[in-house]
Amino acid sequence: MLKLYGIGFSSCTRRVAVVCKELNVPYELIAVDILKGEQRSAEHLARQPFGVVPAIEDDGFDLFESRAIGRYIVAKYGAGTTLVPDPKDIFATAKFEQAVSIENNNFDPTASQLMLELVIKPARGLPLDAERVTALRATLDGKLDAYEKILGKHKYLAGDILTIADLFHLPCVVVVQKAKLDLLESRPNVARWYNEISARPAWQAVKDSA
Repeated sequence: MLKLYGIGFSSCTRRVAVVCKELNVPYELIAVDILKGEQRSAEHLARQPFGVVPAIEDDGFDLFESRAIGRYIVAKYGAGTTLVPDPKDIFATAKFEQAVSIENNNFDPTASQLMLELVIKPARGLPLDAERVTALRATLDGKLDAYEKILGKHKYLAGDILTIADLFHLPCVVVVQKAKLDLLESRPNVARWYNEISARPAWQAVKDSA
């Protein structure tokens, strides 16, 4: 069984978990206790040299970085799936790579920082930075305006077929779910896309914990 080293509530750990659930790949979550500093232990650094989560071990094969792990899981266990396009289809692959890049470079850097301010800090009893929240919110608004245009042309970010580029967004939608930011009402295409992907059984299974 695939071993997933991480934290149940971690965005990146759940990014891997949702791909596993989509493909019915069983995994064992092995907790890395950050309160005890286990992410800096020699054992964990041997599998993840940057001292963060997640990492996997799959039949003797080690890998870290959640998006790389997601691709690996699809490549190994997703025969016949469309979660990653056939590499022979250069146009679909190019659009897929574009969508993955959009998530990694445009959405996640802002959404993850908003999640830190609005979800993680309050959970830890720490004060949020209101000015930073305002600035991040304005940035995310601009990003989602671009999403509205993209999703007005096709159903998902890479075209009319769901890919892991869409699934990779799911852990950070906790910003929308828990912080109740008014990000969807004025963007019907984003709202349609978000409501569909967040309702998927795979995400419902891991939305609170991997």
